[in-house]
Amino acid sequence: MKYRSTRGEQQELTSADAVIRGLASDRGLYVPEEIPALPFAIKDMLDQPYTAFAEKVIGAFFDDYTEEEIHSCVQNAYTNTFEAEEIVPVKHAGDAWFLELYHGRTAAFKDMALSILPYLLTTAVKKQHDDHKICILTATSGDTGKAAMAGFADVPGTEIIVFYPNNGVSQVQEQQMRTQEGKNVHVFSIEGNFDDAQTGVKTIFQDSDFAKKLDAQGIRLSSANSINIGRLVPQIAYYVYGYAQLIKQGAIEDGDSVNITVPTGNFGNILAAYYAKRMGIPVKKLICASNRNRVLTDFLTTGVYDANRDFYQTNSPSMDILVSSNLERLLYHLSGDDSSEIASLMESLDKDRKYEIPSAMKDKLSLFSAGSADMKQTDAAIGEMYKKNHYLMDTHTAVAYYVYEQYRSKTGDHTPTLIASTASPYKFADSVAASIGLPKAENNFRCIDEVAEETGVPVPASFKGLESRPILHDQVIRVNEMKDAVADALK
Repeated sequence: MKYRSTRGEQQELTSADAVIRGLASDRGLYVPEEIPALPFAIKDMLDQPYTAFAEKVIGAFFDDYTEEEIHSCVQNAYTNTFEAEEIVPVKHAGDAWFLELYHGRTAAFKDMALSILPYLLTTAVKKQHDDHKICILTATSGDTGKAAMAGFADVPGTEIIVFYPNNGVSQVQEQQMRTQEGKNVHVFSIEGNFDDAQTGVKTIFQDSDFAKKLDAQGIRLSSANSINIGRLVPQIAYYVYGYAQLIKQGAIEDGDSVNITVPTGNFGNILAAYYAKRMGIPVKKLICASNRNRVLTDFLTTGVYDANRDFYQTNSPSMDILVSSNLERLLYHLSGDDSSEIASLMESLDKDRKYEIPSAMKDKLSLFSAGSADMKQTDAAIGEMYKKNHYLMDTHTAVAYYVYEQYRSKTGDHTPTLIASTASPYKFADSVAASIGLPKAENNFRCIDEVAEETGVPVPASFKGLESRPILHDQVIRVNEMKDAVADALK
């Protein structure tokens, strides 16, 4: 299996090379030259643990890793690092099945991929006999940063630098990042939003002079964002596993179609579901759920991507994004792997913050449905779900459930549906508390205690004592200072 850039860079890479590089030199994203078929029959895997699914799915994409290397990466990532015994529980509530992806160390779905990325990356470096130190450079809208730091903290041969929007994440998310230990960990908040942080990181990646300077220091940049194929591929495994669990629970028969609903901002999580379908999972609809920043909803409805719009801070901050990086990979596949077309579209996005895809590509968007929920609708969804089913959702999952309910009501489509449940409700405890009728508390940490007392839902172990941990990272910088911050951190 070879990997190529969505924008036409001539060089084809092994998966190990693609994982190390993260972003192509032409600013494109690495994609596999073909999507492999499922390497097993689902019926033969029904009694297998999550790790077995992960090994086979990841191994199908990363076939230059040996079976022993993939096994080691998976076992190190998922053994005794998740609070749920099954790693990814699938729970029925209301009219859907919730794929709970948040039982890892940071209580968000990013743990599913960022627990294994350090092992994939360090294994790749050894395979390539590369003696450079790898610097992981990442922008985060709240969850990626902490999950990446937790995964890479004190990993030999690595440094990790994270940028997040000041006043643009939840109190719990910020405390998680600001208190992260590790001699190789560096955290900065920026005066701007996530799009500013993501653009700043991409700009640093494309600075060839800066890359030469770091190379002279024995350092190479890589990414833990979902622009890195090593982040994206592990996410495919949980949709395959989720389908098998629906069979096992008697919700469907093997071969039946399902819908998958995903709350998404940067499009990586729903792209992983698209890859699962391409591998052979029978998916009828991929339902893309946006918050008030509904740029993806509008695109999937019209074929016009327009980031020239107001940016809103919401109570689902991991979706507060106007420029969705992973959409580029979908467009590449829909274009018939036409890298020149993608390069042109991305040039329009850079220049005008807008593009329109050709009609032939629009026709292929019929696999997707899309909708959005504002904060009032999000809160109502949390409250109604808890009242009727005693199931507690976070704000992002609530956006997905609301959009799914609207889709079902509008279309009459009662196909069994998996909803990606992307974060613990305790990460956004203030919104959750208000949604289930609890009085306003002094801060998010008091809300955690009150929600736990009211609902009996266990608080993630990593949250205990979080409020009182010492602040280790407190720098606030401007966007134009990001490169200098990287240089200083790596001295």
